[in-house]
Amino acid sequence: MTRTLTRAYDSHTTARSVVEQLEAAGVSSGDISIVGRDGDGETNAAEGAGIGAGVGGAAGMLAGLGLLAIPGIGPVVAAGWLASTAAGAVAGAAAGGLVGSFVKEGHDEDEAHYYAETVRRGGSVVSVRTEQEHESTVQAILDGATPIDRSTREADYRAAGWTRFDENADPYVREADTAGRMARPVI
Repeated sequence: MTRTLTRAYDSHTTARSVVEQLEAAGVSSGDISIVGRDGDGETNAAEGAGIGAGVGGAAGMLAGLGLLAIPGIGPVVAAGWLASTAAGAVAGAAAGGLVGSFVKEGHDEDEAHYYAETVRRGGSVVSVRTEQEHESTVQAILDGATPIDRSTREADYRAAGWTRFDENADPYVREADTAGRMARPVI
């Protein structure tokens, strides 16, 4: 039986590294998806288009990264079946967009809203379809990159008034500090 495993990361670089590790372990690029924004909260289309060329031959799925605009999130760099499902939902004006894509892949509504909000706030999500016999290997790779602790992050979101992802909300933006780094969220 195929199961979908998903983890969220604060760094898009970390998420890309996870994809590379999954492919190096023999996971088919057709079973991997990545959706996210780069670390500064702004997605750079040129970066998305050029990532595949810079990561080497083992990361075939990353070569397909493209730019996708998701309601409530804005532009993201995305590749794989999750991105295709979200793009189809957006293009068809289907309810749910990214949340609906996560639910379609077997996540419950709460998980789906958490993952969509994490992408909205600048994180990246990697999802992998895997058979039971490969599940422990996939989990080890996903967890070895220190994903975001969902319970802690959801508590932080809720403490700030969040209840669920709102695709009608403005994309989440961070202000730059004096050194030009993205510092704090502006909602």
